[in-house]
Amino acid sequence: MGDVKPEAIHQAVKYFWAKRGEQRGNQEDGGKAGGEARGNGHIKGFEEAVKEVFLDCGIPADDIRTGKPYLPGYYRVRKQWDLVVLYKEVLVAALEFKSQVGSVGKNFNNRFEEALGSAADLSAAQKKNSPFGAVPPWLGYVFVLEETEETEKLNRQSHALFETDPAYTGMSYTQRYQEMISRFVGENVYDIGWFITTQRAEDGSVTYKEPLPTATARTLQVAIEGRVKLVKAMLGE
Repeated sequence: MGDVKPEAIHQAVKYFWAKRGEQRGNQEDGGKAGGEARGNGHIKGFEEAVKEVFLDCGIPADDIRTGKPYLPGYYRVRKQWDLVVLYKEVLVAALEFKSQVGSVGKNFNNRFEEALGSAADLSAAQKKNSPFGAVPPWLGYVFVLEETEETEKLNRQSHALFETDPAYTGMSYTQRYQEMISRFVGENVYDIGWFITTQRAEDGSVTYKEPLPTATARTLQVAIEGRVKLVKAMLGE
């Protein structure tokens, strides 16, 4: 099976920025009130890269659902996921794709709460009602963050009415996102993550990094391959 190549990731990053710029231009306010974030489609390049991994693993294209398909919840009746993979009526995987461009200080907690709530709701649904049968759900979380002075500034305030976790002391927002994803995976909230930071220069060129070694395109690919092999083995293939 082929690796997720850097060229494919770079193309996804270029599409991300091109689409966000297009969405911002289409907003009457020029995106000043979060127009870019209000649009859809900018994350599709990353969805396609992940979809290709499942295809390489032998999952039929018709079994890979995008367009925000619904899965059942427990605290709410249902929830849309960005990419859902089925194989012979077994839930192989469900993935969330999220991004943050600008205003990270205002939206960090929102992103965290969305991610935690989605995973907790699906997990509770399986524990209480077993909608997915004998094969437990397998969840992935993909996050794309614009790298700015705000995201990289160290020593962000972390005080509260009671003592906070000292591990967060001195962290930047980028580091907090990395810690969030690491803890999600370490505590089995999500089974795997992919964390990308990216910049768009004034000349239009774009760059990206994968700063968290346990949440790269490569680790995601290996995890997907293992999950597909496990499901197929459980089905007697």
